[in-house]
Parts: sequence; C-alpha cells; structure tokens
Amino acid sequence: MDDQTRIELEAAAFRALRHHLMTQRTDVQNIDMMNLTGFCRNCLSRWYQEAANERGIEMSKDEAREIFYGMTMEEWKSQHQTDASAEKQEAFKTAFAENVEKKR
Repeated sequence: MDDQTRIELEAAAFRALRHHLMTQRTDVQNIDMMNLTGFCRNCLSRWYQEAANERGIEMSKDEAREIFYGMTMEEWKSQHQTDASAEKQEAFKTAFAENVEKKR
C-alpha cells in the first residue's frame, strides 16, 4: 500500500470514529471513555489541535473542540453531558494523570 492510500484510509477511519462518537453514541460520557480507554472526545480534539499546530496552523483548544464536536463545548455539555458520580470523578483523576499528564 502506498503512503497516500494509507493516509486516506487512516483519515477515513478517524472520520468514522468521530461520526460514531458524535452521532451514534452521544450517550457515552467522556469520563467513562477516559476511565476505560485512557482517551476521550476531548483527547481526540486535542490531538487534532496538536497536529494543526505542528503544521503551523494556529488553533486553540476551544477551536479544535468546536471543529471536532461540531458545536461549542457548552452546547455539547448542555445536550449530552450528565453528572458523574464521585467514584467516576476519582477514577478520572487517575486516568487523566496516567494518560494525559504523563505524556506531556
């Protein structure tokens, strides 16, 4: 497989994952994703932002999230986010430290 085809397939897979998370599984909370997988929608938007910044495209965290979510974070939260239990919040602290802070 040539590099261009591989890049196009990877991009298609990313778009499919984004579509699935944003339209098919809005019920899955970011905190649950982070606690189970070590990444969430916000991580995906951050990786998008980092890729843009590495290519000289200035993009803020909020801009990247709006591109990824297709709406502002406030809109997403009001439409889809539910309150997390104390146990989930505590597990999130560990998952965030292990998967986000450690990699910075």
